[in-house]
Amino acid sequence: MAGSERDGTRATRSYDAVIVGGSLAGCAAATLLGRAGARVAVVEKSPDPAAFKRICSHFIQASAVPTLERLDLLEPMLDAGALRPRFNARVPWGWIAPPPERAARGVNLRRAKLDPLVRGLAASTPGVEVLLGQTVSALRRDAGAVTGVVAHDRDGVEAAFEAPLTIGADGRDSRIAELSGVEVKTYPHGRFAYGGYFEGAVPERAPDATVWMMDPDWAAAFPTDDGLVFYAVMPTHDRLPEFKPDPAAAVVDYFERLPEAPSLRAGRLAGPMLGKLDMTNRMRTPTAPGLALVGDAALATDPLFGVGCGWAFQSAEWLADSVAPALRGEEALDAGLRRYRRLHSRRLRGHARMIHDYSTGRKLQPPERLLFSGAARDPRVAAIFDAFGTRQIGPARMMATGVPLALLANARHALGRGRGPAARVGADLGKAA
Repeated sequence: MAGSERDGTRATRSYDAVIVGGSLAGCAAATLLGRAGARVAVVEKSPDPAAFKRICSHFIQASAVPTLERLDLLEPMLDAGALRPRFNARVPWGWIAPPPERAARGVNLRRAKLDPLVRGLAASTPGVEVLLGQTVSALRRDAGAVTGVVAHDRDGVEAAFEAPLTIGADGRDSRIAELSGVEVKTYPHGRFAYGGYFEGAVPERAPDATVWMMDPDWAAAFPTDDGLVFYAVMPTHDRLPEFKPDPAAAVVDYFERLPEAPSLRAGRLAGPMLGKLDMTNRMRTPTAPGLALVGDAALATDPLFGVGCGWAFQSAEWLADSVAPALRGEEALDAGLRRYRRLHSRRLRGHARMIHDYSTGRKLQPPERLLFSGAARDPRVAAIFDAFGTRQIGPARMMATGVPLALLANARHALGRGRGPAARVGADLGKAA
């Protein structure tokens, strides 16, 4: 149990780490730190232990599956009805469907089930205390370093939680990041999103996930637990007037016009049609003295690519591994925070730059058209595309291995269509790419 003392009329509790935010990233970090021997407080503003994030595709990329396994979460998720989908993409040149034996499997489980599961895991971990209904109002500081937080409950009773490490895991609009003053860079987003759960409208490739990248618009189908499918669209902002009057009807109509897409008229919308109009990308410096940010609090990118849930789990793992030695007194905390900052940058910055660039709503550029068309025509390129799309390899490796194979695939395609001698292949490639 954490010790307590009196600070004026305000109770003060002491821990090794205070985590603000009791969702995926916060509870994953708490679980791993608790297992490493740290005393951890999870400060969560919702009083409901079953609270969950409502606007989310719930798709967890394959890159995060090892983290789920380490957390001992994967089997409970499967017991709760989670699916293990592969990833398929319909592009203007056809289907990108890597060979099944080379396709990575992600995880799909609705947040209504996943969030309470992760929160319960943290609460059951020795050394971890989950404190619900606590809203943070201020940071504690000493000599320029963050040393904890001040929070109040629903009755206005205030308490202070002190620790050498404070972790912001409170999402895209992180209050902790705002209070800390860490540097934030924003990148514009040129699309809007609507999505909802349907029953009775199962896509042909279920249980695999399917996306339609129609240049520049996007749509997706994510089969999940209890026979439901989350259908979502992300058109460019100029099309918003088509959707605002009746988003549910507009989404159904949108899928009717997609190539090789299921008819949502055969199903029923199970719950509200959810929407999000502002999805500005935010990249924050993930550390400061006594402070670390994980999940969307550190990096909130375009949800089109479905990386949010996976990166929440992965960044929590990177942070826990980086700072655990310091919390055990084996090194200075600054060393662990530097290690986490470098790892976060190395693993995610390249992906984020490409995502932020495409999120403006622009059309595909020639190198992207080359890769997409090549992936639709060659299973080897499709496998590389899959490894990158599921965030298991970075942009540099994808370009180095995928571009040469895509060039060959498109050259074979051009010659196979009888377009004339090799001298004419370049012109055909220019159109394909």
